[in-house]
Amino acid sequence: MIRPDITVIKSSGAGKMTPKLSKRERARLEARAKVFKALAHPSRLLVVQELSRGERCVCELTKLVGSDMSTVSKHLTVLQAAGVVDSEKRGSQVYYGLRMPCVLGFFKCVEGALQAAAKEQMELATPSRERTGLKR
Repeated sequence: MIRPDITVIKSSGAGKMTPKLSKRERARLEARAKVFKALAHPSRLLVVQELSRGERCVCELTKLVGSDMSTVSKHLTVLQAAGVVDSEKRGSQVYYGLRMPCVLGFFKCVEGALQAAAKEQMELATPSRERTGLKR
């Protein structure tokens, strides 16, 4: 199925087809990549997980992450630039909240896939009684 926002062009190599993306489709893919890049750090994942429980000020997130305030602020800037979190200044404190709660569903999906892969590895690593000839 060919989508209207993607033009397929033939390349010179062995009948391979190469998509030529429209500007709109390329921008959409780049925006998605920005979100994934923003989530690609354990400290930022921890921040998102904590913000799923409610708003937090930078000082609370700094204690949670265990880094200095400058480092945590940089992490929050990356998350905010990608649209994952938003902020609100209240007096002298800045509070952050989760703007993109759908990433929590992605986390669940990833956890499920990781658990399934771990289970599969355990099954492969555990000798089968039938193969070894062992009986109870």
